[in-house]
Amino acid sequence: MGDKKSRTRERILDAATRALIQQGPADPSVGEVMGAAGLTVGGFYAHFDSKDELMLEAFCKLLERRRNRLRLLDNSLAPQERRVLAAAFYLSRKHRDSEHDACPLPSALNEVSRLPAPFLAALVSHVELMVAELAGCPEDADKALADLALMVGGMALARALGGSELSDRILRAAKSAVI
Repeated sequence: MGDKKSRTRERILDAATRALIQQGPADPSVGEVMGAAGLTVGGFYAHFDSKDELMLEAFCKLLERRRNRLRLLDNSLAPQERRVLAAAFYLSRKHRDSEHDACPLPSALNEVSRLPAPFLAALVSHVELMVAELAGCPEDADKALADLALMVGGMALARALGGSELSDRILRAAKSAVI
């Protein structure tokens, strides 16, 4: 029975991650998430205490996926080369258009200050960990932070513009600025 409950919980989390990517953490209702998971709202509280708990777990899960992808890059590369490769993936049309495995930051940043404190703590931790991965050494930390800001901002603007030519241009321009 526990296995079925954990599978159901994962279905809910998967639906929440998709909703978070598309709408941010504040907008999706429990009903929307449960409907997308193919479940009724009545079963929600058997898995989560609140919508905030669900969305925080989905937010953290997506941030961890981003860090895990970054860790796949060759550690023997110089920090600058790692940032260029990270930007090449992050600032791609495939990533912009993904509904399942995209970075939640472009849709969530505007809301973090209005959400419970654990969302901000998760964001701070994620940024610090990403900068550490991208910098390689303390002297490169500000460059890594600037590149991270450029990537997230570029992706937010590109997503807002949809699959248009201008959106594609923004992705290309932001990629070329990460050097």
